[in-house]
Amino acid sequence: MLGNFLYYIIALLVYTTYQPSADTSFLPIESLFLFLGLAAFFFVFTWMQFKKIEQRIEQASLRTLDHLFHTALTRQSILAIFIYAIDIYAFNISHFLSPIPLFKKIPTLEALIFLTLFIAYLSIVWWCAYHSFTKIYKNGLSRKDYVLSNISFSIPIILPWLLLSMTSDMIYILPFETPKRFLVSTEGQIIYFIFFLIIISTFGPVLIQKFWGCRPLKSGVLRSRIELLCQKANMRYRNIMVWPLFGGRMITAGVMGLFRQFRYILITPGLMRHLDPYEIDAVIAHEIGHIKKNHLFFYLMFFAGYLVVAFTTLDLLLYAIIYAEAAYGWVNNNSTYATLSSIGFSLFMIAVFLFYFRYIFGYFMRNFERQADLYAYTMMGDAQPLISTFEKITVTSGQSPDRPNWHHFSIKERIDYLRASEDDQSWIDRHNKKIRISIAAYIAAIFLVGWAGYQIHYDDISEVIKGNLLKKMVQRQMVNDSNNPDLHQLLGDIYSNEKDYKNAVLAYERTLKKDPNHIRALNNLAWLYATCENKNFRHPGKALELALHAASLSKEPHIMDTLAEAYYVSGNYPAAIKAEEQALAKAENDPAYYRGQIEKFRDGKTIR
Repeated sequence: MLGNFLYYIIALLVYTTYQPSADTSFLPIESLFLFLGLAAFFFVFTWMQFKKIEQRIEQASLRTLDHLFHTALTRQSILAIFIYAIDIYAFNISHFLSPIPLFKKIPTLEALIFLTLFIAYLSIVWWCAYHSFTKIYKNGLSRKDYVLSNISFSIPIILPWLLLSMTSDMIYILPFETPKRFLVSTEGQIIYFIFFLIIISTFGPVLIQKFWGCRPLKSGVLRSRIELLCQKANMRYRNIMVWPLFGGRMITAGVMGLFRQFRYILITPGLMRHLDPYEIDAVIAHEIGHIKKNHLFFYLMFFAGYLVVAFTTLDLLLYAIIYAEAAYGWVNNNSTYATLSSIGFSLFMIAVFLFYFRYIFGYFMRNFERQADLYAYTMMGDAQPLISTFEKITVTSGQSPDRPNWHHFSIKERIDYLRASEDDQSWIDRHNKKIRISIAAYIAAIFLVGWAGYQIHYDDISEVIKGNLLKKMVQRQMVNDSNNPDLHQLLGDIYSNEKDYKNAVLAYERTLKKDPNHIRALNNLAWLYATCENKNFRHPGKALELALHAASLSKEPHIMDTLAEAYYVSGNYPAAIKAEEQALAKAENDPAYYRGQIEKFRDGKTIR
């Protein structure tokens, strides 16, 4: 079921990374019919897949049927993602909804419609899978409850995203500029996300247990046993809840909540029905182990770590796209290229997400589960209650004991490790050490990735990358428009920023050959001749000549400031002060700079 979390997040990534093109391949009515036709095909195809499984129920073993069922469920869920992506990228459904004023004002509403569409596709899978599910697992759950249980189990993913996005939309609607500017900045987005992550992880369990229809476990022997076990472990909580997951037929338990005031212990009726008291104690001890070993805190850290990884890889991807356009012209302005680049962007971000959660997050989940198993064994003093619980799960669910998944070791692997730990206690210390080393390595890796992301985004490396990319774009554009003086002037600015003054002068001179009255080239070359840190390029006379020419064409503050600087380096301080006062009179921004220039000229400081 945790796979559903990945499906929902991928669906959100597919939608949020899509950039609608100006043109569409189909008319609205054509897109509608294509959408309905593809949805009908998906329904029929999915129904046929599970019908084939039903036809094998009488002949195949429970273990084989369990494998076939979960394989089909996974395959059709992945197909649902592809169908959903086709709706967005090929049929351009978003293009027809985006112009609606309400969606422009509150973009989350449009996103919610598309998320609902994806849930509808998954619901088709669950609806078609229902008969196979009930016949294989002898489950009396109604079709409605089966579908709704699958949907409600995903609330922990949907709810935080919805609250995060709606809050952001509300901030943009309100007439306050400061929070808007904060959210637009990269650091603002990171702080906002982490803040919301902490809020949701703190208060979310209260809402989630209500969505799941949980109810407090009644007073009695079982509740008393659980309370005594938690008291023994010194683990505090808000309540013990009955979790009616899939009609309460699943044998499972859980714990959620970072802080005791909002922490809930969850147990299903199936667990209470199938397990004996000592086995239930072992399961609760396992859940206590998650709290005592701080696994919930580390999960929060891993989500924050993903933000760091996504932030860095996103910058790298954007630079790669810009570089491709600058160097090779791979990206075009027409709708086909825009769509293809959007698809490529989505696939890359999905690949990063899948790799991170499937292999990094999944690695820690598997090992945290084993650590919780070992904590339960240590607390109980006997591994047998937990081992017999695993064996009962295998028998009642039909799940192969050899089948692992991305977030758990296989049941056989878990049992074998418990038995090995009974024979040799050092296996426990070995595993705890493995986790400590893994967490330290993860923190170091995230720190390095974050440092690289900071360097790329904010530091001098960022400026070098941006300068190189911009230079390549200008040079490529000059291939097709070599007589454009603006391009040569821009190239001169780039060389000047890179302190490549020789090429900067050549670029400005080429600009002036093509347009002798090019104000920006006149002004910038004059400033270079007047202020260049390399004295070999200081030419006060040329600076004054160019600045006077520019000033004859424009009296803008920055033009007059350059003229004043040229007078200053030529030793004509009164003229410099007069020109700078004209600049100050016209200045709308940063008057302090111009006043500082006037003071400098009045002091007649030695030219450096």
